[in-house]
Amino acid sequence: MNSVVEQLTQVLGCAQVHSGDLLTGRATSFWNGEPTQARAIIYPRTTAEVSQTLATCQANNQPVVVQGGLTGCVAGAVSQKQDIILSLEKMTAIESIDAIGSTATLQSGVILEILQNTLADHGLMFPLDLGARGSCTIGGNIATNAGGINVLRYGMMRDLVLGIEAVLADGTVISSMNKMIKNNAGYDLKQLFIGSEGTLGVVTRAVVKLFPLPNSVNCALVAVKDFNDVSKLLSTVRTQLAGNLSAFEVMWGDYYRAVTDAGGHRPPLPREYPFYVVIETEGSDVEGDSKRFNATLEQLFNDDVIIDAVIPKSESERHLVWQIREDFEAILEQKPYYLYDVSLPIRDMPRYVTEVNEGLAEAFNKGQCYVLGHVADGNLHLFICPGQTGDSHEACNALVYEPLRAFQGSVSAEHGIGTEKMAWLNVSRNEAEIALMRQLKGLLDPTGILNPNRVVKG
Repeated sequence: MNSVVEQLTQVLGCAQVHSGDLLTGRATSFWNGEPTQARAIIYPRTTAEVSQTLATCQANNQPVVVQGGLTGCVAGAVSQKQDIILSLEKMTAIESIDAIGSTATLQSGVILEILQNTLADHGLMFPLDLGARGSCTIGGNIATNAGGINVLRYGMMRDLVLGIEAVLADGTVISSMNKMIKNNAGYDLKQLFIGSEGTLGVVTRAVVKLFPLPNSVNCALVAVKDFNDVSKLLSTVRTQLAGNLSAFEVMWGDYYRAVTDAGGHRPPLPREYPFYVVIETEGSDVEGDSKRFNATLEQLFNDDVIIDAVIPKSESERHLVWQIREDFEAILEQKPYYLYDVSLPIRDMPRYVTEVNEGLAEAFNKGQCYVLGHVADGNLHLFICPGQTGDSHEACNALVYEPLRAFQGSVSAEHGIGTEKMAWLNVSRNEAEIALMRQLKGLLDPTGILNPNRVVKG
């Protein structure tokens, strides 16, 4: 009998099945520059070809790893030598844009930034936004229920998807390309696949919500003296700028100093403050929105909540502010480093960060912890640099995840579980929840070929 790679080549053609030397030069992911390991990479262009691929793989009991833009942070798309990679990077069609219904229909391989730029030409926007916008794909965003910087106003990816088309492990196509906000006809099946990290099915097409492109954008980088004032700042802008507030990004002082050190970003504010916050609003009234934004900042100055601030005067200046938040290359040079994505109640964040830092100081003499986050939605990102060579990943995991138990926090706010967080899933999910996850996996992928050994163990 022909091998599974030969069978796939017969079904799809040589151009869409790469193996052997054709794998050379492909990095494992954005975070891992090691060469890709796999039996072959399959490049389907349609849902039907994804269906044929999965049906063939299931018939051969062949494990399949699904890949999009390779920007995931939890090794969920990392393949092994025995795997077949199913890459959706050729499925890049934006099939339709409905300005009246405020929807776009598109394939999963569409890159987020390309969608954003295309919609801007129509006076529309898709509000999901994150630092990996130039590489991440809509399918990957759906599979991981991506969050990003605009969750405060627009919600997670789960809130932005109206319909999907997905292929089950046996090749069955589930097409639920709904375009209505209201559709209460039975189970909302798309929610099974959003955030399931490719373990229950492969999302191939989607219908997403669109919004009018804002006429006004107001941005400020402000400094505050303690986390209590971070909370006061958030409460005030939520009230005074309600409806327009789109981003509230907090950087601890150590993070700000690390990315604005010599050779890094130019610091628009002095580097000695304890906390820095990027505030951004979007609206339709250019003059009115600006007046309200500036009046709110003035009030916060008068109340001694803000101790320093800079307001970008141009789009290029605004971009420089956001680069400080999004471009952390200086930290990535401190190898080894470990990136974490957690969530917990806002009121508990100072105590949690203190506990992580205390544990880090006890475990590693030269350890560093750099913290930033969306905060308003409960999300923190931590870079832990142990300051010593060797693999300290498990020790650092314990420092970050164990304290979350006491705060009833989550080991994953937006990055997912992948392979890296499976051992810590019980911090955030109880036994009954995990058992139900396993049952769903067994029902939709009984042979366990789809992204095996991810999220939950079978």
